[in-house]
Amino acid sequence: MTIQQAQQDIDNWIKTIGVRYFNELTNLGILMEEVGELSRLMVRKYGEQSFKESDKNKDLADEMADVLWVLICLANQTGVDLTQALEKNFEKKNIRDATRHLDNEKLK
Repeated sequence: MTIQQAQQDIDNWIKTIGVRYFNELTNLGILMEEVGELSRLMVRKYGEQSFKESDKNKDLADEMADVLWVLICLANQTGVDLTQALEKNFEKKNIRDATRHLDNEKLK
C-alpha cells in the first residue's frame, strides 16, 4: 500500500463507515492520545518501566498503526498530500543534514 492509497482508503472508510471526520482539533487530541499509548508501550518494552497487566497484550505495530491512521486523517482534513510532504522532507533533510550526522562524534 502506498501512502497515497492509505490516504484514499482512510478517506473512504471515514465517509462510509466512520460517518464523518472528527474536527481537526478533536483529531489532534486523539493523535496525542495515540502517541501516548505508543510511548507507554515503548517505555515498558524498551525502557526501564515494568509492564502493568493491562499493557501486556498490547501490540507495538497496532499502536503505531493507530498513530498513522489519525495522522492520515489530519492530512486528509487539511489537504496535505503526505507523499509530496515526505518527498519534500527528504529533500530538506538531504540538504540540511548532508554531513551533520557524519560529523557528529556522539554517533561514532
